[in-house]
Amino acid sequence: MASIGFSAQQIILLVALGASLLTVTRAATVIVGGSENWRYGYNYTEWAANTAPFYFQDTLVFKYENSTPPHSVYLLPNLWSYSTCDFSKAKLLANPTQVKGDGFEFMLNQWRVFYFASGEANDCKEGLMKMVIVPWPRF
Repeated sequence: MASIGFSAQQIILLVALGASLLTVTRAATVIVGGSENWRYGYNYTEWAANTAPFYFQDTLVFKYENSTPPHSVYLLPNLWSYSTCDFSKAKLLANPTQVKGDGFEFMLNQWRVFYFASGEANDCKEGLMKMVIVPWPRF
């Protein structure tokens, strides 16, 4: 009859594999735009693509340093609103005063597409202040 035993090395390998699968990575805090912050003329669509992936429970921080005019943060409802910079059904997340200093924090707490943009003046259409974020689950 054949033996179904495991060697010590196989047991250690299985324990290590199991432990690595249970390892939970910590959520990140990401400053939108990095050192550029949230400002007119910086391409946030490109920044988001280069910074991805984003994960559930990551926190995005939108902030700016004494820029004129000030900027806001809106959550747009769909791709059409994002593409056309239509804020008629958008949700204001942070007004211009909430984005100053330490900034406004937004946690990515759902598995969905998030469309962000600034709704001030020409920020969205001409200033490139819009981006799409799709968070992924952590494994």
